[in-house]
Amino acid sequence: MQKAEKLDRSKILIIVAISSVLLMAVAKIWQMLAHITLAPIQWKTGDIVLSVSIVLALAGVSNLFYRFWPLYHQSVDAYLEPIVDSLDWWDLIWLGLLPGMSEELLFRGVMLPAFGFDLVAVLWSSFIFGILHLPGLQYWPYCLMATSISIVLCYTLLVSGNLLVPILIHVLLNLFSGIFWKFNRTKTT
Repeated sequence: MQKAEKLDRSKILIIVAISSVLLMAVAKIWQMLAHITLAPIQWKTGDIVLSVSIVLALAGVSNLFYRFWPLYHQSVDAYLEPIVDSLDWWDLIWLGLLPGMSEELLFRGVMLPAFGFDLVAVLWSSFIFGILHLPGLQYWPYCLMATSISIVLCYTLLVSGNLLVPILIHVLLNLFSGIFWKFNRTKTT
């Protein structure tokens, strides 16, 4: 699998910040133009427990695929290496927080209700989410996982009615994935 060019730390953090601001701007403009009301963001103990439980389950599934599916392993490494390798451990917080919040605002907060809050909306928004995680065809296993996780995130919003649930899952999953990948990387080098 062809490796992407490795960027330095400051460039990665700037790209993450700018892309997150752009996603939030698109979400806000779309929300205003389409008169979409966001689902509430509420700190409920049950929803927090649900979020953490789903993060642990998704991280476990991803870890199993990473260990036993060579194509997924290669696509994850090729996708994350140019991003995570140059970052400091504390930078992983930003890598979890900024994309997790901005992507959830756009895909679950605005796109899902704009498309109809039904199965078709779940599938379309998840397909688009997955495609945005496909920098090249060789990354299709990573794209497939992103699409599958997006479906789970959509359903957590549909079931809970709380936008905090998919936000928290996404942020924590990004954070744990970055930590897991960086830890394994430093362990093997």
